[in-house]
Amino acid sequence: MTKPYLSIIIPAYNEAERLPKTLLDMDHRLAQVPYSYEIIVVSDGSKDNTAEVVLGMVKMIKNLKFIDNKENKGKGGVVKQGMLAATGNIRLFTDADNSTSVDQFEKMMPYFGNDREKYYDVAIGSRAMKGAVLDPAEPWFRQIPGKMGNLLIQVLLLPGLWDTQCGFKAFTEEAAEKIFGASRIVGWGFDVEILSLAKRMEYRIKEVPVYWVNDTRSHVKASAYIKVLLDTFIIRWHLWTNWYRMDEIKIKD
Repeated sequence: MTKPYLSIIIPAYNEAERLPKTLLDMDHRLAQVPYSYEIIVVSDGSKDNTAEVVLGMVKMIKNLKFIDNKENKGKGGVVKQGMLAATGNIRLFTDADNSTSVDQFEKMMPYFGNDREKYYDVAIGSRAMKGAVLDPAEPWFRQIPGKMGNLLIQVLLLPGLWDTQCGFKAFTEEAAEKIFGASRIVGWGFDVEILSLAKRMEYRIKEVPVYWVNDTRSHVKASAYIKVLLDTFIIRWHLWTNWYRMDEIKIKD
């Protein structure tokens, strides 16, 4: 296969039940796209039969690849692994529950191009911007903690970004390799870290409203949100103390 335009990375932990529907939907939506692509599923030490399910679909799903980790790395760890193993000009990661379907990438495509003064290096899906659709909408008592947490993230690290946690983010090849090459957090706070690194590396970030389906079987626990906020303080400290050694990273060619 020649170098694809788009690489799609799907982190998966015990997703044998949901992945087949997601992969079939993705294959259907990508069937008519005018660009080349690859799909990379990265198992995060799954204990169910995720590996057997994905390997059984390799001949059915076009350009499907599988990375099977025997030990758990954390979502951030396997997204990083997939991003650095990918070969596409644009590299997108999305969730195994298909909460944001791959056709939402079409909303991001106009923001990618060769002219850095006009285009962006990173595009992130947003459930908080005008134009976003949540199906169904989250109840108000669940929205309030999320909005308060986002305000803290904005104050400490990422002013102007209203949804850092949506699991639908795309990067140019260069940005993906430099950002994920420098990232260290393997848990839920990795989204905040990679966006903070992108900002520090002077990459341009575009927030794009998406259609998001709320899967009631989500594996994300409430404790994950607390971990994100704790990681936010850690990232702020690491940036202040040059823990990432940014002076040794070649920032933008």
